[in-house]
Amino acid sequence: MTSIAPAPAAAPVRVAGPAGSGIRPSSRRRLTLTGTMRFALLAVWLLITLFPLYWIALTSFKSPATVNAFPIEYWPSEPSVQNYLNLFAANDFGVFLMNSAIVSLTAGFVATLIALLSAFVLSRFEFRSKGAVLIAFLLTQMIPAFIALGPLYSMMSNLGLVDTKFGLILIYIAVCIPFSTVMLRGFFENVPAALEEAAMIDGCSRLGALFRVLVPVMTPGIIAAFIFNFVNCWNELFLSVVLMHSTENRTVPAALNGFISTFNVDWGSMSAAAVVTILPTMLMFALASKWIVQGLTAGAVKE
Repeated sequence: MTSIAPAPAAAPVRVAGPAGSGIRPSSRRRLTLTGTMRFALLAVWLLITLFPLYWIALTSFKSPATVNAFPIEYWPSEPSVQNYLNLFAANDFGVFLMNSAIVSLTAGFVATLIALLSAFVLSRFEFRSKGAVLIAFLLTQMIPAFIALGPLYSMMSNLGLVDTKFGLILIYIAVCIPFSTVMLRGFFENVPAALEEAAMIDGCSRLGALFRVLVPVMTPGIIAAFIFNFVNCWNELFLSVVLMHSTENRTVPAALNGFISTFNVDWGSMSAAAVVTILPTMLMFALASKWIVQGLTAGAVKE
């Protein structure tokens, strides 16, 4: 009589989680707890970052009599714009804003243009000292500005460029070119050389191919480099304080430093001036954030 072998035991059935995802409830709770902690840490970090800006704006809208009053108010009981009125009525802050705009826009534009040409050369041509030039550009970013202040002031004084906007623009251009060159070189490395070669076959010169073909493709990167140059020039304090003496040539950072006297600090006017100073850079980043993100992303990865 033939014996029948017993059937194999059925494999244990694995019960899925509540949503059918296969994740155990304990793992799901751990993921939820991790996400909650991460969100809480980011919220605390955001609060720490934004609180100084909030405090500056709050102080600027307090009346001059209540700026240093106690107890401290975390919301003005009597909001006032008197600090802003005093800023433009009693001070030449409008002149300072115009000087900073002229210096920053001019230096940022010229530095970006020169850096564009130098980055093109470093990206598309091979020569013996290419590596040394790149290392020199990077080393300049590690040297503090005050080390070269003595020789720089002596040179500017001999040229008659102390306390002139033209002299400050020249210095800012020289300061911005190395960083902008390294930055734009990364963008050039991400653009295929076949584009300019095709343009040169069609009759363009090398400069024509650069400005007609490559510059439109690199517009986000160029905008990003210009904005970084503008912001660096707009916020620079050390050189502007040392080189600019007269009121008609003083820039905004030097004007902000002027609200601090030996025995007093005009916190209301300084806060109002800080808010007015921050607004142009915030507006520029808000309007050009799309191009800045595209430019930094395009220059970060080479295909």
